[in-house]
Amino acid sequence: MSNPFDHWRTIALSLFMALVGYSVLVGIPVISSAWVSQLGFTEEQVGRVAGNDLGGLSLGALLCAALIKRIGRRALAFAGVVIAVIANYLCIDNGSYESVLWLRLIAGIGSGLFTGVAVANLGATSKPARSYNMLLFAFAFTQAGELWMLPLLTMNQIYMVFMAGFVLALPFFGFIPRRGEQPQIEHIEATRHPEGRIYRLLDSKITPIVCLVAMIFTYLNIGAYWTYIELAALNANVAEDTINWVLVWGTLLSIVGCLVATLISDRFGLFRPLFGALILMSIAVAGVAFNMSPMALLLSVWGFNFLWIFIDVYQMSMIAQVDRTGAYSSLIPGAQGLGQIIGPNIAASIIGAGYGYSWMFIISASFALVATLIYFALYAKMRAEARIPTLVEVEA
Repeated sequence: MSNPFDHWRTIALSLFMALVGYSVLVGIPVISSAWVSQLGFTEEQVGRVAGNDLGGLSLGALLCAALIKRIGRRALAFAGVVIAVIANYLCIDNGSYESVLWLRLIAGIGSGLFTGVAVANLGATSKPARSYNMLLFAFAFTQAGELWMLPLLTMNQIYMVFMAGFVLALPFFGFIPRRGEQPQIEHIEATRHPEGRIYRLLDSKITPIVCLVAMIFTYLNIGAYWTYIELAALNANVAEDTINWVLVWGTLLSIVGCLVATLISDRFGLFRPLFGALILMSIAVAGVAFNMSPMALLLSVWGFNFLWIFIDVYQMSMIAQVDRTGAYSSLIPGAQGLGQIIGPNIAASIIGAGYGYSWMFIISASFALVATLIYFALYAKMRAEARIPTLVEVEA
């Protein structure tokens, strides 16, 4: 029996839906700056609003995971469109902090339902790791385009762009399988190392949960850094044109990061490159804590963008390897969104307490190190139980 989620139309629609759903996440540095310059929000308020928006993504994804088998994917995606469009529309006429704070939470919930369906569809394909790699490649391209386009728009026009993305997907909902009755896929039992040895990867219900927890900490770092990097650079008197140039061109390194991660995974497995990337991520984030010069900004943002997608290739591929039926895949946006609501709020509290951007970036970098420790603990436990070999030979 063929898997309906493998059809190219379903995959293409799911990729588009995921990119639309993640659009706020991608553009948050520019959106944060617009909230300050166009709506008059304080830097602390920006963190609260961004946290609500991206936290709503998490709540929506959790709702999607809980309801997807009972309600069906098309109905959930349609509900997400209705909620997100209405909330974004209301933001146009309501520019006060209190109104935007809660409207962005509602918009995020709609986006989370919509995105959860898309990611669950990709996770239900016969080759979920490949589907996620396609998503991350597309994500890298759209990230650059969004950061180039959004600064040219007013805040209301930005909301309208988000609305248009959701509406454009509606005519193609027929490409979504009605429910999640994809054929059961045998759990991966072995992957072959280039040397020819075959190792067995045993089932573990706790493994995807631990990976999702580590992903939350990774996105605590991403959420805090990505929300405030443009505002921190402006605060340090870095020229606005320089900041825009660094952000737009830096995002193209995400493409390189995705490609490099895919190429080297066959040789080094998933864990070792992930350890190195998370440690380098913490260095890139902490690098601007006490030196926000144009060169420091360039190295930090470009390193961050290269490593962000690099890390996500491994995180999403790891979940795909141990969750072959996609049961946990719809929780990926939830884990990302939860990190995104807590991270900016922690950053906002640090800034609001008067500790400044230096301590904010240091705390942000520490979250990446916590994620490293979680993955290392999982790695050590799996080795001790003889579930994987020394090099942890699984493919991305």
